[in-house]
Amino acid sequence: MVILRPISCKFEDRFIINFSHSRMAHARLGQWLSLLVCLLILLKAESHPVGITLVENAVAKGAVCLDGSAPAYHFDKGFGAGINNWLVHVEGGGWCNSVETCLDRKNNYRGSSNKMEKSMSFSGVLSNKQKFNPDFYNWNRIKVRYCDGSSFTGDVEAVNPATNLHFRGARVFRAIIDDLLAKGMKNAQSALLSGCSAGGLASILNCDNFRSLLPVGTKVKCLADAGYFINAKTVSGSQHIQAFYSEVVALHGSAKNLPASCTSKLSPGLCFFPQNVVPVTRTPIFLVNAAYDSWQIKNILAPGIADPKGAWKKCKLDIKNCSPSQLQTMQEYRLQFLGALSHASNSTTHGLFIDSCYAHCQIGTQETWLAADSPVLSKTTIGKAVGDWYTDRSPFQKIDCAYPCNPTCKNRVFDSDEQQD
Repeated sequence: MVILRPISCKFEDRFIINFSHSRMAHARLGQWLSLLVCLLILLKAESHPVGITLVENAVAKGAVCLDGSAPAYHFDKGFGAGINNWLVHVEGGGWCNSVETCLDRKNNYRGSSNKMEKSMSFSGVLSNKQKFNPDFYNWNRIKVRYCDGSSFTGDVEAVNPATNLHFRGARVFRAIIDDLLAKGMKNAQSALLSGCSAGGLASILNCDNFRSLLPVGTKVKCLADAGYFINAKTVSGSQHIQAFYSEVVALHGSAKNLPASCTSKLSPGLCFFPQNVVPVTRTPIFLVNAAYDSWQIKNILAPGIADPKGAWKKCKLDIKNCSPSQLQTMQEYRLQFLGALSHASNSTTHGLFIDSCYAHCQIGTQETWLAADSPVLSKTTIGKAVGDWYTDRSPFQKIDCAYPCNPTCKNRVFDSDEQQD
């Protein structure tokens, strides 16, 4: 006899779906499929698709993706009181530090607009629903596609015909901003440059530049989500990320597009690290980051090259799998991270939301941006904290206690946009 048990999925938007599954051979599969369908329905309820825009006229200017294709973005127009406000969000996706790794990217959506999906779902900070995004829902909301591999800093004129690689990230950023200015951003009253991961780094490195391209009277701020990568040694004691970033900067010819206020004092590779750029950035920045950023643990602290026997493999997948000694190493990493934040925390214009989650990128997902079970600091969600800071309702600079003190984290690991070692 087969016994059927209903599974109910209930969401705040009053979507209620009932499913049944066998408690016999396929019971577990049925549960997982039901949960997947529930999740898809939830995502559909909280997000909306936005079509792609190709900046075709940028190609003649040499402002192109790695493969020479046109830059791209997704644009959801503002309405009502937000019609003259602009939120430009930069996609994440790691970096390429060699011809070989850039050739790999050239063959997918991280290096070619020809490989990009024709529409993307907007949610979180890009949501058009007041309930889910009360301060920015009616703004012009743009997601900039990331196809250059240098956080929009590269500019090399020469193109090797053998590889046909174009290192033109800085030109791509300018071409997209110019296109948006022509579409109404030249009349912006308020603007926010945001980004996730490599896009979060781009929002830091291009923050003052972004402000300089907008009208003098525009209120401009920047928001970096999981973009505060620190210069730390690996578990084996090597300077892996420092060498990696130096290779990115050299390959892409990024030096001339990094903040001169930094490169006048430090080597260009070191000016790819936010801890050396934020102190000389004039535009207000809000930093959203996990002190135990999952990408940084996986790729800065314990990359494969520093862990040849895979001792950290299970720990990197789930923080609950970490041994006491590994947790201690991660606690020490957190202290390094907080030390690298010292200037930002001493600034009255910058904002901070540093939680103790094992996570990466939290503003583009409704669950972590603004929901009933979102991570909170001082009973405040990320969406509320950023909104209060941007609108000047109140400043927000909060740093969470050490793991595992925050029960609202639930060990969320949102790093699907990033390459991993």
